[in-house]
Amino acid sequence: MSSRGGASGGRSGGSGPENGAEAESGPGPVAGSGSASGSGSRGRSAAGRRRKRRAPGGALAGWAAVAPALAPLIARGRPLIARARPLARRLRPAYPRPGRTDWRRWIPSWRQWLGAFLYGLLTAVAFVGIAYAVTDIPDDLNSFAKQQDNVYYWSDGSKMARTGWVSRQEMPLDKVPKPVQGAILSAENASFYSDPGVSPSGFLRAVKAAVTGGETQGGSTITQQYVKNAYLNQDRTVSRKFTEILLAVKLDRAKSKQQILQDYLNTSWFGRGTYGIQRASQAYYGKDVSQLNASEGAFLASLLKGAALYDPAVSKENRARAVERWSWTLDRMVTTGNLSAAERAKYTKFPDPLERSVVSDATGQSGYLVELAKAYAIKSGHIKDSDFDLGGYQIYTTFDRNRTDALTAAVQKTQKAFDAEHRPTTDQYAKIGAASVAPDGRLLAVYGGPDYLKQGFNESNATTIPVGTAFTPFVYAAALDDGVMRDRGKPRTKVSPTAMYDGNDQVTVQTPDGPYWDRSGKVVKGHNDGGRSWGQIPLSKAVADSVNTPMLQLGLDVGLDRVDALAQRAGLLGPSLGPQVPLFALGENSTPSAIRMAGAYETFAAAGMHTEPYSVRAITRNGSALPVVAPKPARAMSATAAGAVTDALRDAVTDGSAKAASKASPGAAGKTGTTAGNTAGWFVASTGQESTAVVVYRMSLTDLIPLPLTGLGEDAPGTPGSDRAVKLWADYIKAVH
Repeated sequence: MSSRGGASGGRSGGSGPENGAEAESGPGPVAGSGSASGSGSRGRSAAGRRRKRRAPGGALAGWAAVAPALAPLIARGRPLIARARPLARRLRPAYPRPGRTDWRRWIPSWRQWLGAFLYGLLTAVAFVGIAYAVTDIPDDLNSFAKQQDNVYYWSDGSKMARTGWVSRQEMPLDKVPKPVQGAILSAENASFYSDPGVSPSGFLRAVKAAVTGGETQGGSTITQQYVKNAYLNQDRTVSRKFTEILLAVKLDRAKSKQQILQDYLNTSWFGRGTYGIQRASQAYYGKDVSQLNASEGAFLASLLKGAALYDPAVSKENRARAVERWSWTLDRMVTTGNLSAAERAKYTKFPDPLERSVVSDATGQSGYLVELAKAYAIKSGHIKDSDFDLGGYQIYTTFDRNRTDALTAAVQKTQKAFDAEHRPTTDQYAKIGAASVAPDGRLLAVYGGPDYLKQGFNESNATTIPVGTAFTPFVYAAALDDGVMRDRGKPRTKVSPTAMYDGNDQVTVQTPDGPYWDRSGKVVKGHNDGGRSWGQIPLSKAVADSVNTPMLQLGLDVGLDRVDALAQRAGLLGPSLGPQVPLFALGENSTPSAIRMAGAYETFAAAGMHTEPYSVRAITRNGSALPVVAPKPARAMSATAAGAVTDALRDAVTDGSAKAASKASPGAAGKTGTTAGNTAGWFVASTGQESTAVVVYRMSLTDLIPLPLTGLGEDAPGTPGSDRAVKLWADYIKAVH
C-alpha cells in the first residue's frame, strides 16, 4: 500500500545523516523511497549551485557569510532530528485507516485520538499563555466605580442640596468589621484567601450559560467579580469571561488579597444608587460601616446577588427572599468559621433596613424640588438615567428660595388649625399642595408635603384630586374662541362675555337634540352651590361668581372636545382630563396638578401664550455646560379670549367668589374651585409676577380616595376648603410682594 511504502521509504531515506540534513534543507517534497529521496536531494543541490552561480552576491552570498557560525548548531541538531523523524511518522495519521473496510475505515485509532488530544492541548496551552502574556491590567476603573455627587442650586446660585455623598468614601479594609467581611466572604467566596483568583467550575457554568442562553450562573470568585465590575462590562459572552479570568489571575499575583477585597467592597453595587459598602451602610442603615454587626452585614451580603431582588423596600416578595438569604448567610458563616455558633444564636430577628435610602441632604421641601428638577434635567438634557446616577452634574434650578420659604410658612400657618389626633374623622389625612409659576414658565416654588424623607408623595404634582370649578375658565375661553352650536346642522355662532345664560338651580342640560340623558336614564340637571338661583346671567359674571349651571350648559354648547383641546393647549395634561360628559365642564372628573393649574392660569395672564413650566435653567457636568433649551411660548388661545377670561377672573377677586384675596393683591385675577362632594378646595390666581395654585384636600395615601372636607379645622368648622386656599394664597403673596 502507498502509505506503508511511504513509511518504509521514509525509514530508508532517513538512514544516513547527510540524507537527513539534505532533506531538511531542501525545499522540495518528500519522496516515497530512499533512492528517490537521495536523487531529489542531489537534484536540488545541483539546482542550488546553478542558482548560486547565476546570482553571486545575492541571498546565498549572505547565507555563506553566516553558515560557518551556524554549522556547529546544525551538526548537533542532526541526530535529534533523525531520531524524532520515525516517531513523528508513526504518529502521522493514516486516515482513512488502511486495512479496514466500510465504516470502520473512518473510526480513528487510539493513537490518532491521543495525537489529536495532545495537539489540541498544546494549542490551548500556547493560546492561553500568549493571551496571558499580552493581557494587561487596565489603569482606569470603569466610570461607575468613580461615582460622584449631583449638586442642585437655587435660582440665585446658592447650593440647595446634593444627592449622594461628598466623596465616594472609599473605606479601608480595617474599618470594615471582621464579621461583616466574614459575611461577604461566606456568601460570595469562602475560599477567597486560598484560591488563585479564579473558579474553574464557575467558569464552566458561565460558559455553558453563555453558549446555551441559560440563566446567569454564579460561582465567580470575589477577584473575578471585582475585575468584571471595575474593568469590564456585564456582557454574558465567552470572550468576556475568558478576559475576566486572565485579569483575575494577573490581579491575584499583582495585589494582596486584602487589597483586592478592599477594592471589591468599595466598588460593588448594593442598590439604592450606591456603590461600595460604606454608601450601602448609609443607605440601608443610616450609619457608618464600622458600626455594622454581623447580622446587618449578612443582609448587605445578600444584595450582592442582586439588589433589585433582595431590597425589602421594593416588595413583600423581596423581603421574603432577603430574610431567607440572610439566615442562610449567617449559617454559612458558622460553617466557614467566620462566626461562632453562640454568636449566630443571638441573631434571630431580621435587621430590617430603612424604608428609604438616605443618600442626600435633600430634606424637607428641598427633597420635592430635587425630585422635580432631576426629572426635568434628565428629560431636557437627554441624559440617561444610568449616566445621571454616576453623578458629577450641577443642576441650576429655577426655584426661588425666599418664595419657597414663604409658601411653606403659609401652608404651615393654615395647618395649625388641623388636629388629626383629636378630630380624626374630620382632620386626619388633611393635605395641601401648592405651586407658583413665573410668566415665562419658571417654576418658582412648590409645597410638596411635610418632609420628603417622611412622605415621598409630592402633593404639588399629584394628579389625584378633582379640580372642580377652577376648570370653568377653560370652558369660557373655548366658547369665546370657537363659538357655540345649539342647533344640529346649523353654523356655530360667536359668544361674547355678555351672552346671557340661565343661572337658576336645577336647570336641565340641553343638547342640540334635546335634554341630556345619563346612562341610568335620568335627565341631567345642573346644581349651584347652596342651591341658589341666579336667573339670567352674563357668562363673565357666571365665571366671576362661580355659578355652575351656565358653565355646565356652555360646555355642551361649545363642545367638550373643544374644551379638552384648549385645556391641553393651555398646559393641562391629557391623562389628567376626565371623560367628556357634562360634569367635565365643572372639572368634576379632571385631576390636574397644582403645578399644571398654575401654569395654565398663567396662559390667561400672558395674553393666550402658554409656556410649559420648567424647573432647570442650566446643567453642567464637571464644569462643562450641557445644552438645555428653555421652553418656547406657543399660542393656546386668542389674546381676545385670554383678556376676557382675565377680566372675569379679576372680577372674581374684586367682587366675586374670591373677594378675600383682593387685599393681598388688588390687581390679581383668580378663581376658586369646589367639587360636588366637597373633597377639595382650590384657588388659582395670577398677579403680574406669578400664577399660583393652592389645593386643600383630604386623602389617605394608602387608598388614594378623596375624603370630604366637612368640619376640617377648629377655628371655623363651616369654612369651605376654597376659602382656606384663598387665605393661604393671600398669606403667601403678602410675604413675597
